Amino acid sequence: MTVWWAEHAWLGGARTTAGVLLEVKEDRFGAVTPGVTRPPAGALRIEGLTLPGLANVHSHAFHRALRGRTHEGPGSFWTWRDLMYGVADRLDPDTYLRLARAVFAEMAVAGFTAVGEFHYLHHGARGVPYQDPNQMGRSLMEAANGAGVRLTLLDACYLEGGFGVPLDGPQLRFGDGSASGWIERVQQLQPEHGTRIGAAVHSVRAVPPKAIVEVAEWVEGRGWPLHAHVSEQRLEQTECRRHRGTTPLGVLAAAGALVPAFTAVHGTHLSKKDISGLAAGGGGCCLCPTTEADLGDGIGPAAALESAGVALSIGTDSHAVIDGFEEARAIEMGARLASEQRGVVATHTLLEAATSNGMKALGWDAGALATGKLADFVSVRLDSLRTAGCDPSLASTAIFAASAADVDMVVVGGRPVVEGGAHLAVPDVAGELAAAIATLYP
Repeated sequence: MTVWWAEHAWLGGARTTAGVLLEVKEDRFGAVTPGVTRPPAGALRIEGLTLPGLANVHSHAFHRALRGRTHEGPGSFWTWRDLMYGVADRLDPDTYLRLARAVFAEMAVAGFTAVGEFHYLHHGARGVPYQDPNQMGRSLMEAANGAGVRLTLLDACYLEGGFGVPLDGPQLRFGDGSASGWIERVQQLQPEHGTRIGAAVHSVRAVPPKAIVEVAEWVEGRGWPLHAHVSEQRLEQTECRRHRGTTPLGVLAAAGALVPAFTAVHGTHLSKKDISGLAAGGGGCCLCPTTEADLGDGIGPAAALESAGVALSIGTDSHAVIDGFEEARAIEMGARLASEQRGVVATHTLLEAATSNGMKALGWDAGALATGKLADFVSVRLDSLRTAGCDPSLASTAIFAASAADVDMVVVGGRPVVEGGAHLAVPDVAGELAAAIATLYP
């Protein structure tokens, strides 16, 4: 058993607790005791503010290679997508392993202890499967293990290049021909240490209604998480109504996908009826504000989702930024811009989105400093240029002052992954990122 003493810790609500003893047995909290004013003999001291490990619910690891390269001239999500396809077409299992390991290490240094990788880059050039048809997915699992983070591999079904449009060019690498072909491949996947398997419908543009039914039924029988891109752009809404007669969420609802294990990703342009349907099904919504801003998608309906009882989570998606505090803060900032009011989404809701709600969406029994939960936690410095002078008793310090740069220590399953802001297994994360990305731009 290892015993840690946290100077300040967030146990839920609007305030933090001073002096919290965290007893770790194997990979879980054996006991969590608040109000311990002094560290007992033999306890490891944690300075600053201790939080549950953050969950990055929506990631496309290879998009990290686009950071800083897509901002010249006017454009939209659709022009950005063409650039993304170019990067996708240059990856193979070895280069993907190298890049993803560095990206996941960047996430760990930022305080993320779990990531949901929305994985659709399945096959080789022109869609020819590798000898192991899941080799790209296995590269992602190996990368997460090397970076010390938990991974939920959300294997995505991707069958069309648009409503009724065949896959073409780089998209051929994404497809399995049919929902049954996708199932045949995915059922060969087995979780490895620190990994869970989940599923995704890429979008209603990429998967026809009958195939969504087949995927949803197969996934529900396994109790896996099921995610889908939903209503990210207005054009998607317009085209879906024209081709399917309803909204993207309406298509998913008719296919039986709106279950408690379902997470709608983005939801930027959800209608009131969509939000009610998502709430009725018990599913959640993953907001990715920095990507949605970077791509010009719009501002998601966070306040309406929260009011309806839809659990919010966060993702860094395209990795324009990898900072869970910034994502959570941006939910509230976007809501302020949309409503012209402050305090729209409660601080504790934003922290839950970054921790417990996210872990639930990924299928991990983590996200809280509580007895029996997986022992994933993060310490945030309270003496940095950003946090100096903040009130350590207020949870808002974590959301409205801190950034990824303030993460000092990260522990996953009771084992340190980051100490003093440095990754223990990947000492030069920036160098690894630069080297991996350089291989994609010869």
